[in-house]
Amino acid sequence: MNSSSKLPVLLWLFLASFVAAEAKVLIGPSTPDPFSSINLDSIRHRKEVVFNVLSFGAKFSSTKDNTQTFMKTWVAACRSKQAARVVIPSGVFLINQIAFAGPCRNTEPIVVQIDATLKGGVDVSQYVSAEWILFEKINGLIVTGRGTLDGQGSEVWKYNDCHVNENCQKLPVSLKLNGIRHGLVKGLTSLNSKGNHMFITNSENIRVRKLHLIAPDDSPNTDGIHLSRSTKVRITKSTIATGDDCISVGRGSMNVVIDQIKCGPGHGISIGSLGKYPNEEDVRGIIVRNCTLTNTDNGLRIKTWADSPPSAAVGILFQDINLINVKNPIIIDQQYSCSKVCKKPPSRVRISDVHFVNIKGTTISPVAVKLVCSKRFPCQNIEMSNVNMKYSGRPNDKALPFRSDCTNAKVGYRGLQFPAPCK
Repeated sequence: MNSSSKLPVLLWLFLASFVAAEAKVLIGPSTPDPFSSINLDSIRHRKEVVFNVLSFGAKFSSTKDNTQTFMKTWVAACRSKQAARVVIPSGVFLINQIAFAGPCRNTEPIVVQIDATLKGGVDVSQYVSAEWILFEKINGLIVTGRGTLDGQGSEVWKYNDCHVNENCQKLPVSLKLNGIRHGLVKGLTSLNSKGNHMFITNSENIRVRKLHLIAPDDSPNTDGIHLSRSTKVRITKSTIATGDDCISVGRGSMNVVIDQIKCGPGHGISIGSLGKYPNEEDVRGIIVRNCTLTNTDNGLRIKTWADSPPSAAVGILFQDINLINVKNPIIIDQQYSCSKVCKKPPSRVRISDVHFVNIKGTTISPVAVKLVCSKRFPCQNIEMSNVNMKYSGRPNDKALPFRSDCTNAKVGYRGLQFPAPCK
């Protein structure tokens, strides 16, 4: 069900209002953002109590476990009546699984300044759940510094069997935010995470800026940043080079802006996967813009499981994206994790109002635009506006000509289209 007619005026009005409302999307009138009038400079010069981990017995060491001393430092800071800053100074510390939990006593944002290299313990039996460093149930949190979270994932990736077992035991995420309201994470490097580098869930009003997330391109399930059940999230000015999705936007994510990301290697920027679990919340209001993807296995992707429970992915904008030698530049895959000849019932995730605007670059795939939508619920109101991809793969590839393929998708086109629109 393909259409090359011009998009209706109503759809263009939707797109214009979607972009213009970005500021309202991020903050919203009912939940004031404490960072709207507080920047890092003002935080740095406020009157506060400093809690240095060295004062609580921490020792520089790549072999001595400092988990308990870090925990004592956090408890003291969280209980402080005055504004508090936890300082982890330059040096190397080994810590195992740790939870920095609130709620904290002071109403001002608590600052955790990480200037050290933190090394994660490699005995996975010591991790009772799938995260290394957890921040949980905190209203007002700033995690910043020049430090590195070294997950030492190369020591444990051999235990990852997720490529053959969809119910595998996931390895720990390096940094998890759970139940955080009004949070900022800035400046850190995450190196060789065991599982995902960062996971944001059940959170609201979160800003992520100037991160460097790094793992080899063959490292398993080392997603850069994964979101779920969170709203008003902004991820900007970060460099992500991993073995999986640079950023993946999962169930229940709403009002998310992803801006100025350098991605690659990795699996691109994904909405999903969606539809794996019962009663998943919808994904709505996602903006991905001003990003560059280089040598990634996918470009801009929406992925849903076949035979899924019902949910929706609505109101998604990919704009001003530069793709360099990527595979599968634009892809909607509603048969995710199914064989090439998928015999499962179709996905029941409804995809609609998805806009690809000003997408340019090069691809090694002969199919630059591939939309495989659900037979039961075809994709609705998919827009392609000024898509300009050039083939950079093998010149004698038998799969040529360079083309677009669409199945069960209602698509509208405007401006330049290369390759040509779906027939």
